[in-house]
Amino acid sequence: MSNMYINEPRTSGKVCLVTTLGDIDIELWSKECPLATRNFVQLCMEGYYDGTIFHRLQKDFMVQGGDPTGTGESNDSIYDGPFKSEFHQRLQFNRRGLLGCAGDKDANGSQFFFTLGSTPELYKKHTMFGKVTGNTVFNLMRFNDHDIDKNERPVPEQKIIKVKILENPFKDIKPRERAEIKKPEKSKEKKEKKKVPVTKNTALLSFGDEVEEDEEELTKINKVYFFF
Repeated sequence: MSNMYINEPRTSGKVCLVTTLGDIDIELWSKECPLATRNFVQLCMEGYYDGTIFHRLQKDFMVQGGDPTGTGESNDSIYDGPFKSEFHQRLQFNRRGLLGCAGDKDANGSQFFFTLGSTPELYKKHTMFGKVTGNTVFNLMRFNDHDIDKNERPVPEQKIIKVKILENPFKDIKPRERAEIKKPEKSKEKKEKKKVPVTKNTALLSFGDEVEEDEEELTKINKVYFFF
């Protein structure tokens, strides 16, 4: 376990998610993943995540949040569109408490997930840009004690109350005015949800033609997990 920490780059930036399960302190790899961390920090500063729920849970695998609609369908960013994935050989999904971008490769936005165990299969599939620190990791791991409903939401519902910026790694960030921030609203109309499947043992599958490329591997999978 100690070698895992020694090999990782030094962090730069720290935030605290104040949740209904307790505080979750997060240190960020801002130099290695500037796109993901800037997006995350600015959205935190703007109150984008305040009041949002954790909308998907897979015990011992991951818990996901970051969508104001609570549906897993919205994935906005500060860049007026999706941003590219960022990978680093010293940043591996090798334990619990790691923070990653949820979404298709090179199509990242507001949604994120925390690992609840070792998930090495997610390397080079999802940007890993932060880690939970100190005893607050035990608050995160309380998700494993939850039941889930038919939509894989934790029962009872858990949410982010607010976010505190403890160390801002980007001094040039200028939070947008509230009028500029358009939080997506949950659609009242029923429509087909676009979900990005992620398997626990293989690669991330994208939409369209890329799915066909992994069809042979997919037949070997016993259990499929979903982000979004």
